[in-house]
Amino acid sequence: MKRILQIGSAFMGVIIGAGLASGQEILQYFTSFGYMGIIATIISTALFAYLGFILARLGSRMKATSHKEAIYKVSGWKWLGLIVDYIIIFTLFGVGVVMIAGAGSIFSQQFGLPSAAGILVMSILVVITIMMNIDAVEKVIGSITPFLILSVIGVSIYSILTMELSFADLEPVAAGLTSSLPNWFISGINYASFNIAVGASMALLMGGNEDDEKTASIGGLVGGLGIGAIIVLSNLAIFSKIDTVADAAMPMLKLVNDISPVLGFVYAVILFGMVFNTAIGMFFAFAARFTDVGTSKHKIFVIITGIAAFILSFVGFTDLVALFYPLIGYLGLFLIFALIIAPFRISSIKQDAQSSRESA
Repeated sequence: MKRILQIGSAFMGVIIGAGLASGQEILQYFTSFGYMGIIATIISTALFAYLGFILARLGSRMKATSHKEAIYKVSGWKWLGLIVDYIIIFTLFGVGVVMIAGAGSIFSQQFGLPSAAGILVMSILVVITIMMNIDAVEKVIGSITPFLILSVIGVSIYSILTMELSFADLEPVAAGLTSSLPNWFISGINYASFNIAVGASMALLMGGNEDDEKTASIGGLVGGLGIGAIIVLSNLAIFSKIDTVADAAMPMLKLVNDISPVLGFVYAVILFGMVFNTAIGMFFAFAARFTDVGTSKHKIFVIITGIAAFILSFVGFTDLVALFYPLIGYLGLFLIFALIIAPFRISSIKQDAQSSRESA
């Protein structure tokens, strides 16, 4: 059970980054559709649960050390594997840069410090952490996640219990917000697609680090359901106070600050931790795609990647989110398609893995 929770918590930690934990993604993808946005959160939850289960299961079965081999075997067709591989590479680096930029925004908005300070601190922390092995990375990611989960649950319950207007009264306000997605159904699918593209590589690596396939599978399932629960609760919390947080860059942080500035400070620290979670997950998997973890080549690659990400992050958090997130969501549909057909190929993958072990 402990291992299941560790895998599930780490999977949640990779995906719950700056956008989800801050509430901005939730506002754009779900709350802006009012009542129908609640249904969209359920669609995303179902997809997260299924895809988390499949990814961790495949990783364990194939003893994955990077996403490349697993994705090509799961896809079946070389062209599909190639597309998905490059989408994941693009996603890992792009979202990693967005997370580092997000650290700058937290320093600026909550603490009144130069955004460059947050970017520098995050870049250094990420490079140092990635120098550790996968076990250490899992523990770092998983250890921070429970604090965010408890915070979101507490804030959500408080927000709903202290509602001054009913959801019926707030529906027109929520539905009147601008969304980058055309409708609630596409939004629910796109959100899961984007985030699975973000978390697929690390989910495969975490599964590959677990010998027991059942444990890995349940861990991925638990992580997916946990992500869904956070989405549902966050959406209800923001919906319940949409009249006061609609214009906030970080709605969840605004909710906490409205409760207490002291709690707002604490939540900002936790939010920084979640940005850190996602950043190390992205860059660790990105480096593992091109180099063998723990080698000198790997360390040099990580340092070069960190410097490049540091420079690019100065484009700005908001602009980077607007550029990467919707695009990755649509591109990620290729990955979802590959994972949907994965169960039909699961037996052949198992036989291939067994044959490889026997020949070795």
